[in-house]
Amino acid sequence: MTNAMSSLNSNTFRGRVDIGVAVKQSREAMGYSVEDLSLTSGLTGAEIVRVELGADVDPAMLRRIAAALQLPSSTFGLT
Repeated sequence: MTNAMSSLNSNTFRGRVDIGVAVKQSREAMGYSVEDLSLTSGLTGAEIVRVELGADVDPAMLRRIAAALQLPSSTFGLT
């Protein structure tokens, strides 16, 4: 059971990092600073930084970021 939990936690962590990287790369590709995205999405700069670090992958925040960047939410793994 311990090995299964370790594997689950590892996969979840990698998924979060991948989403964070996708958000950061998308933001940078649009030429947005964290502050620009903050103003456009209505999220705080701290919230965006947490998403980009993979520490917070709240679907509602990811949808707001996708909308602000004019990207489909599926870009960040949402349906």
